[in-house]
Amino acid sequence: MTAPFKLAAAQFPVFAPRSFADYEEMLGKWVADAASQGATLLLFPEYSSMSLSALIPPPMQSDLHAQIVEMQTLRELYVELHQSLARKHSIYLVAGSFPWEVLPNRFHNRTWIFAPDGNRDFQDKHVMTRFERERWGISGSNESKVFSTDLGIIAIAICYDAEFPLTIRAQVEAGAELILVPSCTDSISGWQRVQIGARARALENQCYSALAPLVGEAPWSISVDVNIGAAGIFGPPDLGFPVNGIVVEGQLNQSAWVVSEVDLEKVRTVRERGQVLNFLHWREQLYVPDATSVRTVSLG
Repeated sequence: MTAPFKLAAAQFPVFAPRSFADYEEMLGKWVADAASQGATLLLFPEYSSMSLSALIPPPMQSDLHAQIVEMQTLRELYVELHQSLARKHSIYLVAGSFPWEVLPNRFHNRTWIFAPDGNRDFQDKHVMTRFERERWGISGSNESKVFSTDLGIIAIAICYDAEFPLTIRAQVEAGAELILVPSCTDSISGWQRVQIGARARALENQCYSALAPLVGEAPWSISVDVNIGAAGIFGPPDLGFPVNGIVVEGQLNQSAWVVSEVDLEKVRTVRERGQVLNFLHWREQLYVPDATSVRTVSLG
């Protein structure tokens, strides 16, 4: 049995720091604010690390590939900063994702999660958007994880990944009761796709999901120039949850934390005796077709 806790999902603003110390100060204030509200799990958006690209030489800022190569000079500082903040505030901290070089000239979109004791691990994004794959040269990973914490078992689905049910289904079968969705979208339709995906995953898996978007504009950036979205925490519309499944939702494009209590015992209750039950109960009866089992019927 786990106790309820507060989750804070960031509508984090892209900005242009003048130095790494400037970035450190901004992030420190944000983390301290959420911790002061009692949050013990903090979620930052996909690619919020790209504010640091303001620190690289201007010619590289206009070159999509050169900017992520140069960002590697900052990645250890980035990890150490989040690790120290997790320790300082005794929180679980999910950092904004970072374009991480895993092999020479091969990059993954990586989200690090830090425990209060400084322990850390990461989840890489699986499915790339067309922009990431075709223009930015970032590739997907085939490794899925769940993270066992004092709060419960947590999984991370980075932005577009939330739109693909089977990976998250595997994470839930491995024990996940909360899916964290850091996101970065440059249109209302993009944000809606990810939000609908996050809500659908909470519905079909009878669990919580939480969405944290990057917001604001960075005219100097070729990668995160426009960012649109609203944070939210979602659950299944069933016993103990709101009738629409929306636990809390922020205001579109506003720089703010969206904070709410998360009680994983509600997930267990719904899975045991909800008004409906999900695939965890109906594995043997679940109809999972493939193309060969679909019959074409001619109606003239």
